[in-house]
Amino acid sequence: MPLAGCRAAFPRGLGYRYGPRLVWGVRPSPHRALGGREGTPRMPVPIPRQRAIPAAAGGQAPAVPTPDASPDGSGRTGGPGGPGAAGGPGLTLLLVEDDPGGSLSLPELVDSAGRPIRIRTARNLTEVERLLTDDVHCILLDLALPGGPGGGPGAPHDAPHGTDRTPADADELTPLRHVLRLAPGHAVLALTTSGDAERGARAVRVGAQDYLFRDELDGRLLSRAIQYAVERKRADAAQRQLTESRLRAQENARLERGLLPTPLLDGSPLRFASRYRPGRSRALLGGDFYDTVRTPDGAVHVMIGDVCGHGPDEAALGVELRIAWRALTFAGLVGDELLSTLQQVLEHERANEEIFATLCTVDIAPDGRRAGLCLAGHPSPLIARPGRPAELLPYDNGGPALGLLPRARWPRQQVQLGGTWSLMLYTDGLIEGRIGRGNQRLGQDGMVEMVRRKLAAGLRGDELLEAAVTEVRELNGGELTDDVAVLLLDREPGREPGRERGGER
Repeated sequence: MPLAGCRAAFPRGLGYRYGPRLVWGVRPSPHRALGGREGTPRMPVPIPRQRAIPAAAGGQAPAVPTPDASPDGSGRTGGPGGPGAAGGPGLTLLLVEDDPGGSLSLPELVDSAGRPIRIRTARNLTEVERLLTDDVHCILLDLALPGGPGGGPGAPHDAPHGTDRTPADADELTPLRHVLRLAPGHAVLALTTSGDAERGARAVRVGAQDYLFRDELDGRLLSRAIQYAVERKRADAAQRQLTESRLRAQENARLERGLLPTPLLDGSPLRFASRYRPGRSRALLGGDFYDTVRTPDGAVHVMIGDVCGHGPDEAALGVELRIAWRALTFAGLVGDELLSTLQQVLEHERANEEIFATLCTVDIAPDGRRAGLCLAGHPSPLIARPGRPAELLPYDNGGPALGLLPRARWPRQQVQLGGTWSLMLYTDGLIEGRIGRGNQRLGQDGMVEMVRRKLAAGLRGDELLEAAVTEVRELNGGELTDDVAVLLLDREPGREPGRERGGER
């Protein structure tokens, strides 16, 4: 049911054909509710001043001051286009080396757009923590740096618990492991000597994007390595997020599939079929819910309902109401007593007092020829019998939707079904689809005429439901925005009882 149906209550003393169509109000902003105002600027983050690397013989570009790197003075160089986007300030490199004025001199570095790559330097891991701000894109770490946060000897306690490595690894790669913990989202390049390629390879296995040799550095090689490392890190992060998203989607799908009902009709001669289409994208469960059970006395009870809205909260509430209905039905409750108890469940479980649910229950006698019908603001079922046109069951004596009136009552009226019949229960998503390009809706009358045509064409059971839902979607000009649930129970005298689940799509 669309969220537009969730505001006001039914007036007293009126009949209820199906649920109300009302208008949402405007919720206040959470910022205003807390006394603040939207768009409040954040406090600026202080950015440490960069130190330039002394120029080498080949000429080294001085570091560009950080505070002027961005229009707002924050020093952040990211943005919609990412680091190094056209018109942006370019990349920033953090060099971690214990003697930046001595043995290591970096050549001039430019990115792919010809802009200079800014350089910061840290002499130890303590300075890394201070200089590692959001505008740093890549870290160039000298593996010869003494281990430990203070720059002293390697600290065994810095290693992750349970890591399987040799004592040599524990000493040599402790600075790298510490940097990776400090900057899990940054690209890291390891710097080693040309005679120690094995240490560089181990650094990559630990988590660095690549390794370089100190005595083979030139501007073109280092600039390209920095850009490649940044892009690889970004691609790895995107792939990790995609994998996590897929795993969450698979887990949610398994959870939602497990929450769909399994009809309990063992021993009943009735044939059951259903179709279910949630309105929200890529979901298996919506605010519509249904169930069918056979009690020990031989009666068959069927229910269909609709929580206003079709998000995950509404889906969860629908599952709670369905489970409560099944438990109450097996406990022997029917009619007004059952619906009054369900209203109490709804009032306790809903997120706010504006949430309500429509419901239709049908209790079919053991002989299959008569039934008790209760309507709580829900569309009346359709019945088809041989030699007679399909029609709606009486709906004049219904009650309001659950959750609207505290002391409401729901009369239970007896209806005669006959010997052979098909009973179709549905939610309003089936009848509120548009017809063509205008604002006209299919409605209950249009739905009845459509079902009559399908029955005249010889369609029954699953084929009838599939054809009906397909035509409604085609008339709407595409997928329906509301949840749709449709159930069909068929009775044919002389048919052997058995386990009937039908299609649940």
